[in-house]
Amino acid sequence: MGKSSSKPVPTLLLDEPWRTMNWGDKQSVLQYVNNYTPPTEGQQFRILLHGLVGAGKSSFINSVKSVLEGRMCRSATVGRAHECFTKEYKTYRIKKGNADTFHPFVINDMMGLKNSGRRSRRNHVKDLNQIFKGHVKDGYTFNPECKMSKEDRHYNESPDDNDKVHVLVYVLDASTISVLLKDKDIMDTIQDIREDATDLDIPQVAILTKIDKACPEIKNDLKNVYKSKLLHEKMEEVSETMGLPMNCIFPVKNYHDEINFDIDIDTLILSTLKSIIDDRQ
Repeated sequence: MGKSSSKPVPTLLLDEPWRTMNWGDKQSVLQYVNNYTPPTEGQQFRILLHGLVGAGKSSFINSVKSVLEGRMCRSATVGRAHECFTKEYKTYRIKKGNADTFHPFVINDMMGLKNSGRRSRRNHVKDLNQIFKGHVKDGYTFNPECKMSKEDRHYNESPDDNDKVHVLVYVLDASTISVLLKDKDIMDTIQDIREDATDLDIPQVAILTKIDKACPEIKNDLKNVYKSKLLHEKMEEVSETMGLPMNCIFPVKNYHDEINFDIDIDTLILSTLKSIIDDRQ
């Protein structure tokens, strides 16, 4: 009988990580975020999350609040894939130390983008432009059939700097990103949003969620995030298609079904948050 030969199983991991992470140093990043002060005294630094329905915007807010407040938070209602629970424009403040003190940055959630027709996508872009400029107050309910009216009670006629968006964060599902990037209607809409934000000098970054679903090696060990060939390829796709530099794209693992904290999840979330708030320095 001849000898049986078996081909080596191709590895999904690089020999060395392509981006450095100090996995055992959560406390120094946490201290940096806790000590953060905006570039302008008295400024409320506003971070706006934007993405498709089910991409993980609300989960990211809950995860950030959980890590910074030291308790599992479920302030933002999380929907299922293709189902949007977020209908209103809402600001989330994050407690710092005690109930009477808050971080000088806030995170805003809004209705997710859906490929539900050209008119609704155009209204989505127009509403976003008003948000960028600070014209939209908390509690505004989005209506895909019409853009925001200046007669709406949630229209802010005279916004100040604290009402405006200071960083725009695109939230993308890593497990479905390849399909999204090939959707011409959605990508044209995102490009319109990017152009509006660029015209207003708003920095833009992207976070990739659900990375454990996108790559089995990351699911096995989160520390493989920057050694994963699959994830690196997906991030390069995002960079090329959206025109974002690789150093403006960050993978995260949101808290979802966990009931206890995980230091690696915390470290990745804090590292991403640090990069977001650093973007406007």
